[in-house]
Amino acid sequence: MTGETDLAVLLRSMRPRVRPGDFVFVAVTDGPLGVVIEASIREAEALTVVIAVEDADRLGLAYDFVAGWITLEVHSALSAVGLTAAFSAALASAGISCNVLAGYFHDHILVAKDDLDRALEVLGALAG
Repeated sequence: MTGETDLAVLLRSMRPRVRPGDFVFVAVTDGPLGVVIEASIREAEALTVVIAVEDADRLGLAYDFVAGWITLEVHSALSAVGLTAAFSAALASAGISCNVLAGYFHDHILVAKDDLDRALEVLGALAG
């Protein structure tokens, strides 16, 4: 299934949706944690995983950023040009930091939990 590549269509069709819950980035040495890992990336220093804040607290894992999770429901092609630049620039202009994860079907944006509502407003305005 091929995703959309036209930037204007992507922006109009973003349909940002909040994933319920609070999420944190934690660094672990390896292995199963016994929790749902929402996303991960292997770095030289450690395995970074995104998990629910409740799971991090229960496991005693350190974190310093609690995020709300926004999924852009448009099916964006991995080869699409400009979508990440457009929404990250709009969020930056509003003073909102964003951490972006790309899945096969959708882009996911993690913003500080306190900025979640404003981020939705900014993305809604960008979508027109």
